[in-house]
Amino acid sequence: MTPGKSGVLVILGPTATGKTAVAIDVAARIQGEIISADSRAFFQGLDLVTDKPTPEARIGIPHHLIDRVPMDGAYDAMTFRQDVEQLLPEIRGRGHVPMLVGGGTLYLSAVLRGIFEGPARDDALRIRLANASLPKLYERLQSVDPDAASRIHLNDRLRIVRALEVYETTGRPISTLQREAKPMQEDFVIVGLCCERTVHRAAIAARLREMLECGLREEMKRLRDAGLSPSMQAYRTIGVPEGFALLQGKLSASEYVEIVASKTWQLVRRQMAWFRRNKKVTWLDVTSQSVRTLAQSVLAMWTESKGETP
Repeated sequence: MTPGKSGVLVILGPTATGKTAVAIDVAARIQGEIISADSRAFFQGLDLVTDKPTPEARIGIPHHLIDRVPMDGAYDAMTFRQDVEQLLPEIRGRGHVPMLVGGGTLYLSAVLRGIFEGPARDDALRIRLANASLPKLYERLQSVDPDAASRIHLNDRLRIVRALEVYETTGRPISTLQREAKPMQEDFVIVGLCCERTVHRAAIAARLREMLECGLREEMKRLRDAGLSPSMQAYRTIGVPEGFALLQGKLSASEYVEIVASKTWQLVRRQMAWFRRNKKVTWLDVTSQSVRTLAQSVLAMWTESKGETP
């Protein structure tokens, strides 16, 4: 670690690898404050479906950016980076350790790789793109920016539209502009949590069944009654459209688990493809390891980076 810098501890990894529990355990030992990098925990009201840490779990450990955005609001990677830049000196000013925790690759990228200040959104262009056929949009993206297309899922309309909007507005591929971006000037100690495939898939399904038992239907009803709709960013959360279908009787509970587990696993694969490109990540396999053991391993990496004895 660079002399004079206190560093930032990053705990990342795909969904359902136990990042929250490990981070809370570590934070309790090092006076850490957790900055959430969970792309959907930013939204108010999406509690069970995004597996937010409960208020009880957060007692004594400050958490930032959870519930940052109203249900009908929007949040982007640039705003996230600005929020992180503001939070770091505040946390250090309290004598605490900033911890960046989550699996939101777009948001983590804004901090760890950098983000360019792209053109302001062009509403007319965006509407035209948003109304176009998604396969045609993806084909267009493959033509003008094959690098971006290789990293964006063919069903991710939001990111496809933004990439095309940037190209149409600037004449340059978004992937080129992103490579020119600079990461935050911080010393990051990056720990990744991963899991054996079979165990991981079982954990995803078990978590979904637990959500149903803990009141997921009721949460979906509250969101529906509050006006959550397909036009909103929060609606495009894995498990929400399916949850609405569950309420309408279009899906059974078992079908909900099957479909959402499949979509979640697809997300896991995309997350891991992104994480693996970062050679600065030290990986811990969570399979058959307790939260306490994993936390001790993370703590050892953190103290070693600071030149201290665990």
